Amino acid sequence: MANPKRKTSKSKRDMRRNNWFKKMKASEVTSCRNCGATKISHSVCPDCGFYNGRKIVAGSADSQ
Repeated sequence: MANPKRKTSKSKRDMRRNNWFKKMKASEVTSCRNCGATKISHSVCPDCGFYNGRKIVAGSADSQ
């Protein structure tokens, strides 16, 4: 079985991960089911604080 001759540096590892993340980021943006604002998938809405139909945190609209 083939083995690498040298350890992959942190810089090279992070560059590889960063390029993959850039490609995936555009498809992760969705709209919130509660308020309709754009948000990243699988995360709490920054505007209303809802996730999966439940209130998780106080959003920016609640604090004003």
